[in-house]
Order: sequence, then C-alpha cells, then structure tokens
Amino acid sequence: MIAYEDLQKVNEPFFPAFHSAWKRVLESGWYILGKEVEQFEGNFATFCGSSYCIGVASGLDAMILSFQHFKFKAGDEVIVPSNTYIASILSIVHAGLKPVLVEPDITTYNIDPSKIEEALTPRTRAILVVHLYGKMCDMAPILQIAQKHDLRIVEDCAQAHGAKYQGQSAGTFGDFGAFSFYPTKNLGALGDAGAVTTNDPVLAESIKTLRNYGSRIKYTNEVIGHNSRLDELQAAFLSIKLKRLDEITRHKQRLASLYASGLKDDFILPCIQAGFEDVFHIFAIRHPRREALRGYLADRGIKTEVHYPIPPNGQKALRETVQGNYPLAEEIHKTVLSLPISFGHTESEILQVIDVMNKF
Repeated sequence: MIAYEDLQKVNEPFFPAFHSAWKRVLESGWYILGKEVEQFEGNFATFCGSSYCIGVASGLDAMILSFQHFKFKAGDEVIVPSNTYIASILSIVHAGLKPVLVEPDITTYNIDPSKIEEALTPRTRAILVVHLYGKMCDMAPILQIAQKHDLRIVEDCAQAHGAKYQGQSAGTFGDFGAFSFYPTKNLGALGDAGAVTTNDPVLAESIKTLRNYGSRIKYTNEVIGHNSRLDELQAAFLSIKLKRLDEITRHKQRLASLYASGLKDDFILPCIQAGFEDVFHIFAIRHPRREALRGYLADRGIKTEVHYPIPPNGQKALRETVQGNYPLAEEIHKTVLSLPISFGHTESEILQVIDVMNKF
C-alpha cells in the first residue's frame, strides 16, 4: 500500500535530533517565548529573506493577527480567491471583515489578477493572496493593483514554504506573510504552529504584541490581544527540520518531475511556468472522472486526497457570508485529486503510482 502521507516515515530521519531537543527544552524549565522560539524566528526570517519572523500558534492565527493589525472598520472588504481552503476566509471573518471572492486562473489554481479590479468597491481594503498547493501567485500585477488602489496585501503562505516568484520568496511581497507549520506541511511541526513574516519593524512589533495578550511589558496590556504563541518545543522541532527544508523541497520537486514526465495526457497536470519555483506541497491533478479514478487507485493500494471537496461558497458555515456562483472554483473542486508526494515517498513508489494511473 502507498499511503498518501505517512508522518511517521516523514519525521523518522529527524527522530534522534527531536529526542535531543525534547530533553533540552524539558530541562531548560522555559517553555513559552524563550530562546528556542527566538532562534527559530531568526533562522526562518533568514530562510525567507524577510527582516522579521514572529512565531504564533497556527497559520489561521497568523492571518487573523495580520488583519487585526490594520484596524480596518467592521465590514470592510478583503479580496480572496474563490477556491481557497476555508481557513483563508475564516481569518477575514474572525477579523470582522467581509470576504469578496474572486475566481482563480483555471491553469494555476491561484487568484486571477485580471479579475481583481472588477471586484473592488469603495470598501475594499486588502487582498489576501493564497499561494495554493506550493505555487506562488503572479505577484507583479497584484502588487500594481494594490499600489494603484492603496490596498494592503497579506500572503497566505501556508503551503508555500520556500516557493519563489522571480527569485523572491513567498512571504516577502506583502505587508505580512502568514505561514502554517501544520504537520503535513513541507516544513511541518509535531503539532499546530505558525508564523508571520514582515519587513516592517512597526508591523513586527504589532504582531508580537497581539500574540501575547496585547502586551509588550508583562501585565501591561496596550491593545486587545490574543494568546497565540509558538511554544518552545515546536520551535525546537522546526529549527531541526528547517536545516533540511531545501532537501525536502528538492525531493518533492524530483517526485513532481517524475509525474510530469510519466503521466499520460488524460490527466491535467500542474502548470509549470518560467519564473516560478514551485515547492509541491500538494501535487494536484484534475480529471473529469475524479471519483472513479480515486476509487480505482484505492482498489490498487494507492491512497489519494482531495484538496478540497467543497468550495467555500458551498460550505454551510459560510452560507450567510458568501453568496454567488463561482463556476471555476466549483470545476476545480469537482475534478482535483492530490497524489502522493511527500518526503517519505520514494521514486520507485511514484513510478508505481504512474504505472497504475496510466492504465486507468
């Protein structure tokens, strides 16, 4: 059987270092916002090419805190892709703002820059760009639109650790970059964790304050804040894996190249473009008979996933928040299928997947 993801196998190479880190943190007696977090924040900022990194409790919190920093008025609008994971939209809602959905480019699955301006209103304040599946958005036209209309940009980088556009890393284009370190990510913790990147010292200090009860000085609270702090143990684990993140990325890129060269034309493959360095958090194909294909693979011991089966406008939780028809998003959600492509998979396993798929 070829699992879609086996986190034990993915993390096994790091076990000895994890055990040492656990012992070090345990014996330090300091478990929240200490040296481990500070070290990881510095190292991850350097990795991204960002001036600052602030560790928080999750990727969702990273986005919520970013929006709350701006102090937009209740009901102000944020542009967001119509096919994103619900967390992107929840961050807007939790910040008291209104999500305005814009359709993606059907080839890249990222927001279509040519459709953004027609969705703007006098209440539009920001664009939440989502670098879906590990492929960056086309940032040049988006940055031009933001500058023209005086809009803030938050990058949802939950799936894009190390992805690049024109040589520049995800999380360094907008006012804020929001990262998730959920265990399945290319840089995954052993629990929930997240971070915010920024190049602005004022913004960095704001996120530090918001994550810690709105406090910079103990027991002195300046703003309404949160308890959203990356803990010492997860930071220690992340520092270990960060040292090999480039290796993880290269491995996934090799597996992606096998799929790209080996799968027959029946399958719609990820779009590869010059100037984009994709990190393949997810290798998403599309097929009109997605469910039949998924069942066929499962019957032959190959597990897959669907990212995501229900579009945001179809979610019960968003029924009062999101209205309208989004045919491109719905087409993607009906046909997309995620194939095995983890640090724990071997090239021979991927070749086996290709062989079985080409017989479908």
